[in-house]
This record gives sequence, C-alpha cells and structure tokens, in this order.
Amino acid sequence: MASSLLQHIQYPSDLRKLSAEQLPQLAKELREFIIDIVSVKEGHLGASLGVTELTIALHYVFNTPEDLLVWDVGHQAYGHKILTGRKDIFDTNRQLGGISGFPKRSESEYDTFGTGHSSTSISAALGMAIAWQLKGDPDKAHIAVIGDASIASGMAFEGLNHAGVTDANLLVILNDNAIGIDPSVGALKNYLTDVKEGRNPRDNNMIKSLNFDYSGPIDGHDLPTLLKELERQKTLRGPRFLHIITTKGKGLKQAEEDQVKYHAPGKFDRLTGEILAIAEEGLPPKYQDVFGLTIVELAEKNNKIIGITPAMPSGSSMKFMMEAFPERAVDVGIAEQHAVTLAAGMATQGMIVYCNIYSTFLQRAYDQVIHDVALQNLPVIFCLDRAGLVGEDGATHHGVFDLAYLNCIPNLIIYAPLNEVALRNILYTAQLGLEHPIAIRYPRGRGESTDWQKPFEKIEIGKAHQLKGGSKVAILSTGTIGNNVIKALAQTENAGLFSHYDFGFVKPLDETLLHTIFTTYEKLITIEDGAISGGFGSSIATFAAKHHYSKEIRMLGVPDTFVEHGTIKQLQHYCGIDVNSLQDIFSGY
Repeated sequence: MASSLLQHIQYPSDLRKLSAEQLPQLAKELREFIIDIVSVKEGHLGASLGVTELTIALHYVFNTPEDLLVWDVGHQAYGHKILTGRKDIFDTNRQLGGISGFPKRSESEYDTFGTGHSSTSISAALGMAIAWQLKGDPDKAHIAVIGDASIASGMAFEGLNHAGVTDANLLVILNDNAIGIDPSVGALKNYLTDVKEGRNPRDNNMIKSLNFDYSGPIDGHDLPTLLKELERQKTLRGPRFLHIITTKGKGLKQAEEDQVKYHAPGKFDRLTGEILAIAEEGLPPKYQDVFGLTIVELAEKNNKIIGITPAMPSGSSMKFMMEAFPERAVDVGIAEQHAVTLAAGMATQGMIVYCNIYSTFLQRAYDQVIHDVALQNLPVIFCLDRAGLVGEDGATHHGVFDLAYLNCIPNLIIYAPLNEVALRNILYTAQLGLEHPIAIRYPRGRGESTDWQKPFEKIEIGKAHQLKGGSKVAILSTGTIGNNVIKALAQTENAGLFSHYDFGFVKPLDETLLHTIFTTYEKLITIEDGAISGGFGSSIATFAAKHHYSKEIRMLGVPDTFVEHGTIKQLQHYCGIDVNSLQDIFSGY
C-alpha cells in the first residue's frame, strides 16, 4: 500500500514529529493498513477501526510509554500495535510464532498491561497510578480506555468506586459505540444513550456522583476536538472521565453497517469489504449451533427451560433461543459472576437453567460456581463453549483449565461429549432432572457428522463406554479429542494392542469400568484437551493410587504452561495430541 506518512512511522516519537493537520491523513492510512492485513490474515477488525483517531491522538498528546496507556480487552489495540514498533511484523498477528492479537507485556513496553478478558483496565491503571504516587511521581499520566459494554461489568464499577475516593492521576476514557461483540444491553447502556442524546441533565451525572471530573460526550472521530480535549486533560490531576462517541468499524462501510459480523469477519475483500464466502454446505455443524438449536427444540416442549449468556448470544448461539423465546433467554452483558448467581436464583424456583459461558470466562465466576451453585447443590446446567485449545486468540482465551478447576468442587457433574450427538443427548438428559449441577464442556469448531439431529436418548450419569477392543494398552480419552484417537488408531499398524474408552464423565468417574481396565491391561494412556495438571489424567492417577494399582499411566494433554496462539491443529501438535503425534506414540508400543 502506497503511504506517505505511515511508512515513516515506527514509534510514537515519529508520530509526534507530524503536524496536527497531518493526522487525519495518517488516520486514513492506518485504517487502510489494518484493513489490508486483516482482510488476508483475519483477526478482530471493527473495534480497532473505531478507535483509529483516538489511538493516534493518545500517542500524539501523551508521552507513551513513560505515560501508561491501558487498553481494555484488547480487540481495539491493532492501531496501537502498529504505531508502537510492530508495523513491519503486524502481518504475523495471531499466527504461530507471531505477535499476539491482544496487548502483551512481554511483547512491548508500550503494552503496559496484558488483556484478553474485559473490564480490567480501570483497576489496572488505578493500581499503576497509586504505585507511582508511592514512588514519588504523582504527575505521571495513567489512561484506561474502556468500552461501553465492558464498563457495565462489576469489576469496572469496583475500580470506579475505588478511584473516586483517591487523588490518583487517572484518566478513564469511555469508548462508547453501543456495542461489544454483540449490541450492548442493560440499564447502563440506556443511561449512556440518554447522555449522548442530551436527555440526561448534567447535574444528574452518574460518573460525576462517583467523584470523577466528567467531560463529554465528544466525537471520537474528530481529531482536532480530541487533541484539544486530551491536551486539556493532560493538565488536570485526580480521577477524570472522558466520554467519547465512536462508530465501530468506522471507515469500512460494511463494518459500520454490520458491526456484529465484522467484529472478526474472517477473510474479506479489502476493496469491497465483502466477506469471502466459505462453502459450508455438507459440513458438520458447529458445536455452538448444536447447543443453540437443541435447547430451542427442548424449550418448545419444556416451558421451565431458560437460557443465560454473558454478552455472547452470537458466539454461543444463544441467539436462537433469544429469537424463539425472547422472554426465556437473557443476555446479562459482560457479567459472568452475575450470570452464574442469576442462574442459581432461578434454579431455586424450579427453573431449568442453561448458563452458557465460554470456558475461559467461567474462570471469572469461580466463587459463584462454588458458593452459590455447588454448595447449595442447585442443578444449574453450565454449558462451557470454547473448551480446550481455541486457536488464534491464544493464552487468554484457551479453555484448558476447566477440568482442573471444576474437578475439585463437590456436587458438580462434569461431562465432555465425544461428538455432537453426545452433546445433544446430554442437553436432553440434563433437563429431565438432575440431582446436582452439571458442567458440559465442548470445543470451538465443527463436529464429526452432518447426521446429528437424531431422536433424543437419555445418557446414564457416570457411565463410560468402550469404543474399540485391544490386548495390551487401554486408551482413556475424554471429550472430542477422542476423535483424534479414533483417527490415529485407524492409521496405526499395531492398533490391535489398544483398547479405547470414552470417559465422557470426568466426574463422577466410572469406577466399575476403571477396576476392570486396571486389572485387564498392562498400561494406560489418558488423553484430554485440557491441562494435564489436575485434569482427567490426574483423576485416573488418583484412582489408581487410592486402590493400589501400580500400572504405568501415561498422561497426554496440555502441558503446565500458557500455550500461545496459532491454529488449533498447530497447537494440538505442540501438545502432542494431534492425530499424527498420537499415531507416532501408538506406533512406539
């Protein structure tokens, strides 16, 4: 791409050599650069396009990295990365060995705080500001950029609540575009809309009541106004709040018109903006769609069924339930803790609640799972989408810890379906009535077969199944990674040595079958798409120790490290659980 300004900029120090009059041209070039790369390499698009002017203005006015800039979530930080030394390697974004799709402290001194989950920026920036007060530099600037969907989270309000009673030099910038990944929801969204449209009196400002110096709202795409306001903010001290209005996807017509689809659109034509069609006819369904379509089917016959999602109706396919039964499907916004306890409250009144939360995000509601659900033995149905390795979003988003962090919780059933039919049947079984809460984990991506909408069958809780017989080694897998085992064994010459068992239930384990396995086979291999430490294999080893079995147990899964970004196939290979790696392992027996 021909560029007269951006090609000369590597760092903010270069940016500051430009005149203010040149910055609109730079904004145009920066947008085109992002569009060019993301159209081919994929990634998050709309959020970064929406903050292009803000990104330029922040690095132009403030002395980054000496002044500390914290981006919330990180979807919006592509322009920031390009202007802070990573322009020439931006085409490696989210690829194996390349730069992260999110701010990452080990990657750049300009990435002051690692982000991937939302609503952390205010607390982090406040912590930095208080630290610099104690170190004797109370004038250093600390800026948190947060979206209107993220600021509705409880953690963001905890940060605001604390900041308002300090004299910390903190500037919170609200990037208000009325959308996160899906449209923003809730009373705060309605309040912000009133503020933007002038229906809220200035003396009735919620942010001012928290002891912040409130400014705005201003046009976040008007660079002269942004620069003037940020220069003014630079002279102020204490907690301040700047409200800016932006358009997600700004600069690409299709991204402005369909902000949900263009949040992360995949490959698209950089000139027309049209998303490149991927042939989906004849492909197995996405696991999220199996969930979404199945609970609609169940809800048609069971009026006690309710669906809950924290801000992911499209990503989880809860949208199908919201369309079919809008009064029985709830998007609570980015509020995982609230989602879990809301589900618990509903369950006390006899409702059958499917609480759909990405595996990585359920980590944020761990206390609520223990204290509000499991301790009271309430039969909430947790549907953990994106379990296991999720690919290019990397370490912040992999759902590899759920088996380990859930396994120690009393009363909780844990189930990982082998395929889409098993997922459909456990969703059916759960609404028939369970005595305990259940966590159902399933991966990002597609299933195994197009023929999945079969008549429902009840699953026996705690029952494992033999998929293949063999003479010497028992392979115990849980969840969809078992399909890699099936494929690897089909290509292994000495496959007759191996029996393969599907342990859908990680808790309770099928102890009757385990006794048979330990007394029948010479060796065992456990395989899981999750952390080995504390996971399924650890449960099998604990069983063996408890019952004094001394057979060799080889555990395969995600090693005790934070796995970076790459394709799911690449990351499975790194962990040694892809089909080829398993085939090599089996051939060694």
